[in-house]
Amino acid sequence: MTYLVDTGVLLRAFDREAAEHKTILQAIRALLDRGEELAVTIQNLAEFWNVSTRPKDKNGAELPVETVSRPLRVIERLSTILSESSGSFEEWKRLLTTHRVLGVKVHDARLVSVMLVSKVPTVLTLNNRDFQRYTEISAVTPGDVVAEAK
Repeated sequence: MTYLVDTGVLLRAFDREAAEHKTILQAIRALLDRGEELAVTIQNLAEFWNVSTRPKDKNGAELPVETVSRPLRVIERLSTILSESSGSFEEWKRLLTTHRVLGVKVHDARLVSVMLVSKVPTVLTLNNRDFQRYTEISAVTPGDVVAEAK
């Protein structure tokens, strides 16, 4: 099965100071050990780059390009990069109206649209509440994966 890795998970996977860092690494290892596939979208990678390079006073990590390039290459090596398409655009519009999506939540709908078109059933996220409205997919946290692996 394929898991879309949400941006918050990606960011904390490379932040050793993050409270969730260890659990995220355990979850990713557990998924890979059991032969699951990891996937990301270009949106995830853009958000990862944005937060990683954004100034600290704007809630970013303010890392230099050279530093952010390394984890990006790791993500690329471990994940399938899912592309948007005209089909995911049509699915996105359907999700927006069906689920009455407002404001910043359009970004989650965009991820879900790519998941549905790419037949990715599950998102690995720190905020499964963000995906509750989308009954077409399931959302699991790294803690869920680690608990299941035990």
